[in-house]
Amino acid sequence: MVKASPRDLFITALAPMVWGSTYLVTTEFLPADRPLLAATVRALPAGIVLMLVTRTWPRGSWWFKAAALGALNIGLFFFLLFFTAYQLPGGVAALVGSIQPLFVLLLGVPLLGERIRMTHIVACAVGAAGVGLLVLRSTATLTVIGVLAGMAGALSMAAGIVLTKRWGRPDGVGLLGFTGLQLAMGGVMLLPVTLVVEGLPRSVSVPNLAGFAYLSVIGALAAYAVWFRGIQRLPTMVVSFLGFLSPLVATVLGFAFLGEALSGWQIVGALLVLAAVFLVQRPPAEASPDRLRRVDTLR
Repeated sequence: MVKASPRDLFITALAPMVWGSTYLVTTEFLPADRPLLAATVRALPAGIVLMLVTRTWPRGSWWFKAAALGALNIGLFFFLLFFTAYQLPGGVAALVGSIQPLFVLLLGVPLLGERIRMTHIVACAVGAAGVGLLVLRSTATLTVIGVLAGMAGALSMAAGIVLTKRWGRPDGVGLLGFTGLQLAMGGVMLLPVTLVVEGLPRSVSVPNLAGFAYLSVIGALAAYAVWFRGIQRLPTMVVSFLGFLSPLVATVLGFAFLGEALSGWQIVGALLVLAAVFLVQRPPAEASPDRLRRVDTLR
């Protein structure tokens, strides 16, 4: 595995960093107790706009593939994410979700022909410990259904990452069109669930509209475009570990704008998260510098 380029790492990292702001935007700008509505508005409008602008429609086997990726990356994942948030405290939900890189590691073996390295296993443990220190509180409680939903959500996102890497993009479809396909498919799946479970709010304020616009344009359209770009350009394990930046950014924003406390253990957790991200993107020890230079030359 060739070491990921700093430019691609930085661009891809912007996606989970933006997603880390979702909690702040949700609590400060969106209607209360409307998580499914937020997820639907986040995905569906952006997906439809991108499909119309790029004139992208699925063809042949890509009807199934786009629906599968839309469910795994958007629809099913968002539903499980918010269901877990209702069942578990935020810190526990984030900790359960940190198992996602392990699922990527396991799925990558049969689907991508990748090898499990000890560095990956250590990075998974270090990253999960860092997330735990960042978000876990001593008063946290567990429910079986909440933990299972959180693990299912992590598996959904992991499968989405691996299958996006395996299938690539349809011939002749650009990055924005590919992003639009998945957002639209996922949004269509979320819409009936939202209408049945939550319904529509009686009124929407200007701050609500601003929050919805941010989630749709920045949190979905822009963030998922750079996320899918990163999946294509970077090793799957590197991409999955960048997701650890989301709770890190959420913790920092909570401290900066919501007056939340930031303890010494949380700082240690932040450092562990960064260490895990750094550790997993290093090339294998057996790959000598001369060999890496030869691979780069062939590329």
